[in-house]
Amino acid sequence: MADFAKTKGPVYRVIVALLLAAAFAVWPTAAQEKHVPQSAGVDNTKMGAYRALAQHTFAEFQKGDLASAAMLARVLERVWDKGEDYGGDMALKKTHPDLFEEIDKAMDDFITPLTEYKTKAPDAARVKAA
Repeated sequence: MADFAKTKGPVYRVIVALLLAAAFAVWPTAAQEKHVPQSAGVDNTKMGAYRALAQHTFAEFQKGDLASAAMLARVLERVWDKGEDYGGDMALKKTHPDLFEEIDKAMDDFITPLTEYKTKAPDAARVKAA
């Protein structure tokens, strides 16, 4: 019994340390869940409008309305280029060129198959992946 009394303190310390470690392991992921303010379902961020337009484009594609998907994809491309490629000093191309190139490539991978639907049916897996 005397041995248990001596080890009781260190055992409790280990248990408390494990509980704290578990709590701190979960804490960063909870902090990453940001709730961005929205208006009419569109994030009030610089990328919110592009994201909403891309979501509507993809929804039309999923419904099988390729003409509407192509039209929305073309609008997305024009708005993106005007705002982030040629948009002046605050354009993403000027402020974060590496990020711009990454997003622009992904945008092209998404838009090109949709806008070329008349000559070649878009690959659903490729469009979804983009």
